[in-house]
Amino acid sequence: MDLIEKVQNAVVKAGSSYSEDRLNAYLDALKLEKELNNENAVWALEGMIENFKVACQNKLPLCDDTGIPHVLMEIGKNREIPKDFFNEINIGIAQGLDKLPGRPMAVKGNGIERINQSKGLFEESSMVKPVSFLIEENDESSYGRSIAQDDDKIKVTVLLEGGGPEIRAKTYRIFHKRDSMRVFNEALDWLKESLSILGCTPSIPAIGIGRTHFEANALILRAMAHGNLNIQSDIEKYISDELNKTNIGPLGLGGRTTVLGSFVNIGSQRASGVRIVATRPACFVEPRVSSFEF
Repeated sequence: MDLIEKVQNAVVKAGSSYSEDRLNAYLDALKLEKELNNENAVWALEGMIENFKVACQNKLPLCDDTGIPHVLMEIGKNREIPKDFFNEINIGIAQGLDKLPGRPMAVKGNGIERINQSKGLFEESSMVKPVSFLIEENDESSYGRSIAQDDDKIKVTVLLEGGGPEIRAKTYRIFHKRDSMRVFNEALDWLKESLSILGCTPSIPAIGIGRTHFEANALILRAMAHGNLNIQSDIEKYISDELNKTNIGPLGLGGRTTVLGSFVNIGSQRASGVRIVATRPACFVEPRVSSFEF
């Protein structure tokens, strides 16, 4: 299978399926809400699980908002980048969006016209262009779990990012006073506020903590790309437990399942009194992610 086809298939898989750890988390949440007799939460979760089964079986989008493609790649130290590599990734994304199909939401015109949306939209799904690619370093310390792959391979990960979580996301500075819990508790306050108005819970919120706004958001992407609900750190468990105390519940209808888990990614830090923190309250179909090696 060539690179274009691999990327195309990754886009479709990301947009139409859940990972095993995510599905198991939904099933565990449904069991819990049934035990607690939270009828609204049970109704919402059963619908979400059925939505997943139909989407996966028929390779259809999990959500009408099919998202903006983000591509992360990790290049093995013994692997050369093939000729036309980046162009073929772009072609594969376009073909994947057509096949999924993605929602036509690319805006026509020059910069000002795109902001004003005065020229309308392209009809083709493939006109939705990916964000600039992120090349990752194989660094276990950056996330706490290795994402290593064969040194002779390139690992490519596709993320599809929806608009709702982007509207509710926040990147800002926190004066930490050398107290990590001060950082996390302030980020928790942001997430509690955003999840209460997100609408499409349960979430898997992501937090990135870095030296710059770019770095903090890059750390969030890596967290969503490589996080696993079966492997949760102590701080991830703390974040999840605190958010589940809010009783926001599935679709904001109340219940113990406001989040299924959380992904926290702490990068390098500068010697200063400030940490740049990014939070993203993913909707119930996210992270939409798929990876392959080439």
